[in-house]
Amino acid sequence: MEKLALSDDILLKVDKPARYIGNEFNMVVKDKEHVAIRFVMCFPDVYEIGMSHLGIQILYDMMNKRDDVYCERVYSPWTDLHAIMKEKDIPLFALESQDPIKDFDFLGITIQYEMCYTNILQVLDLSKIPLLAKDRKDHDTIVIGGGPCATNPEPIADFFDMFYIGEGETSYDELFELTKEWKNMGYSRDEFLMKAANIPGIYVPKFYHPTYDENGLITSFDHDEGVPATIKRQVVSDLSLAPYPSKPLVPFIKATQDRVVLEIQRGCIRGCRFCQAGMIYRPNREKDIEVLKKNAYEMLTNTGHEEISLSSLSSSDYTDLEELVNFLIDNFKDKGVNISLPSLRIDAFSLDVMSKVQDIKKSSVTFAPEAGSQRMRNVINKGLTEEVILKGAGLAFEGGWNKVKLYFMLGLPTETKDDMRAIAILANEIAKEYYDIVPKEKRQGKCQITISTSFFVPKPFTPFQWEKMYTPEHYLDCAKTVNDAVSEQLNRKSIKYNWHHADVTVLEGVFARGDRRLSKVLLKAYESGCLFDSWTETFDMDKWLKAFESEGLTMEEYTLRERSEDEILPWDFIDCGVTKAFLLRERKNAYAETVTPNCRQQCSGCGSARYNGGVCFENKN
Repeated sequence: MEKLALSDDILLKVDKPARYIGNEFNMVVKDKEHVAIRFVMCFPDVYEIGMSHLGIQILYDMMNKRDDVYCERVYSPWTDLHAIMKEKDIPLFALESQDPIKDFDFLGITIQYEMCYTNILQVLDLSKIPLLAKDRKDHDTIVIGGGPCATNPEPIADFFDMFYIGEGETSYDELFELTKEWKNMGYSRDEFLMKAANIPGIYVPKFYHPTYDENGLITSFDHDEGVPATIKRQVVSDLSLAPYPSKPLVPFIKATQDRVVLEIQRGCIRGCRFCQAGMIYRPNREKDIEVLKKNAYEMLTNTGHEEISLSSLSSSDYTDLEELVNFLIDNFKDKGVNISLPSLRIDAFSLDVMSKVQDIKKSSVTFAPEAGSQRMRNVINKGLTEEVILKGAGLAFEGGWNKVKLYFMLGLPTETKDDMRAIAILANEIAKEYYDIVPKEKRQGKCQITISTSFFVPKPFTPFQWEKMYTPEHYLDCAKTVNDAVSEQLNRKSIKYNWHHADVTVLEGVFARGDRRLSKVLLKAYESGCLFDSWTETFDMDKWLKAFESEGLTMEEYTLRERSEDEILPWDFIDCGVTKAFLLRERKNAYAETVTPNCRQQCSGCGSARYNGGVCFENKN
């Protein structure tokens, strides 16, 4: 083990010191003097959250399979260690070697949600890497971003040398070969970046130049000669052939998801109009069941984990789900391995499986209707009817469950007060179903219906990317409408209601669809102390408001304005697979309250067939 970067005195002063010492089970150790490229992978949040992220596990394993690359990890230090490192001038370090991040060739940052943006600046700051890409010299670490938020990289473009747009399994090898050439040939930083900008999926912001009018609208998005006008998102055509870790890292302390994760498919056939993941991960691609059985056996054997979870946007749509679940039960249940099945539709098969793998008395069944009224479910293309929801709840109650969780969104396009009140009415109908179906003598007390509402945020590359948002006061008024409606229901004592923070939603909406002018606001916010903005205990809206004011911008100009369908959007230079024509058709279908069939029922011509894989080709000879 390398000498720790932090002394024992410091480790004893901070919360959860195991976050910073590395040496976990299955950690990769290489001779750093005998590799050509050193890459450090960063999840800009605390260790427990970052260690739960499947994407980093995949890339960590994939990169370290190369003899010439050593991939290590770093996470955001919590506020206690952040303060100590600033005070004592300790540079941020990688877990494996405990070496300073600034000594690495690449710092790769996965960007999973907008509220981690100030943490990105924290990582750069503590690493002693110049925060602005324009200030970096030839010897400075190359900072590369990726993940779902890279589908609109503009709000953070000033801080990154490059972005990888798409799925990481496709173009990193080409980037690494170029890096070795760069080192051997002695290219300047700009020469390397220019060559990298021509690798499929690589976006180098310094070569692209937005201009704005007096209202802050983009009038043009120009690029330098020698780089492509459009960045094409990279997609793995055959998921069964993609690399997958057989020996995933096992954290020292309890992670958010402390289990083996088995990715069964990528993408989704459903086409919910609010869902960015369902659009940008098209087409839906299933992994071969024999590959999954092998993955499951190897990972459970090599980790000692006592739980395995199926990873998918909609597990019930996996073709061989029944065979896979029965395999897991038959081979691992008696060995004390719990099987977690998220993203299931609640039907007879799912409930039968859940009864085999869960303690019914302790667990709950989860529905995500997303909207209370059928009209709104048609608007968002959810594809769930009240009849289906009530039938699923009835089956669960008959099976012995009495706890139901319901997830909804407020602030959706075309939403009315009646649609909001319909959330409470639907919860009441589910509770009524329990009391109608379960005889009094068989009830385990009263049923427990928990409603949770988040506030809708329009995301790039969805049919709702043009929609306006609302003020925090409006969102809280929406929540009050639901809360009041709950109190009016006959079964109100069986219903509990929780809602999301409105201020955080608005800020998320700003950065989800923002432009490059926001980089200076982010910098100001970080300098004023904003950090861990997704954490309630550290979020400070007043600091954010002052940061916007100091830079002459407002949140409202990003949130309260409906975009016109012909304006240049900050992310229009990215080809994400789905076409703008398809998104506009789906937007019109939303306003017409028309449901679009799922991808297995009928092809909607979204554009993702160009990737030559997945559901687009299931029925072709």
